[in-house]
Amino acid sequence: MTLIAPSILSADFADFGRQIRAVEDAGADWVHVDVMDNHFVPNLTFGPPAVKAFRPHVKTLMDVHLMIAPVDPSIPAYAEAGADRLTAHVEAGPHIHRTLQAIRDADMQAGVALNPGTPADAVENLLDLVDLVLVMTVNPGFGGQSFIDMTAKIARIRAMIGDRPVHIQVDGGITPETAPRVTRAGADVLVAGSAVFKGGTYADNIAAIRKAGDAATGRMA
Repeated sequence: MTLIAPSILSADFADFGRQIRAVEDAGADWVHVDVMDNHFVPNLTFGPPAVKAFRPHVKTLMDVHLMIAPVDPSIPAYAEAGADRLTAHVEAGPHIHRTLQAIRDADMQAGVALNPGTPADAVENLLDLVDLVLVMTVNPGFGGQSFIDMTAKIARIRAMIGDRPVHIQVDGGITPETAPRVTRAGADVLVAGSAVFKGGTYADNIAAIRKAGDAATGRMA
């Protein structure tokens, strides 16, 4: 089954608790939290206090995507705030292997993210340290951007993963129209912001994305 991780960057900032509970009730598998620092990316969003405030409302898995640099000094704060997984960008610092080790040592799952301009081979020597590889299908920094085709990169990473229990997550411009392209290439977790929170019901929006992703692969819910 294709997993759906709604990005609360597209939620109502005045009503996070209720909206987190609502998307989980509507079928979300994980809750995706986009952390931006106005340095590594051109936007400023959530810090550890916000993640700590979200924690009591998240009953599934809190999937925290760090778009910050440097990463390592912030790992203990996000662990204390209650993140289940931290995903760091391979481009955000000189020692991504050390960063992933530090995330694991802090008793969290570890993910590694790739910007559109970064090749798949950048994660080849990291796959035994991660639970997830995040392929960005937009340049990070803002929600609501148009999808960039990264299907060849996704397929390459899926081949490198082999039989390891590592997810491929895709983030950026995911809709029922783009979901089949990335799941066919090998993705199994889809981050969706605007496509979940803007228009329609959360349940219908999540179901439509999941159905489109599953149909392209033959996976069944």
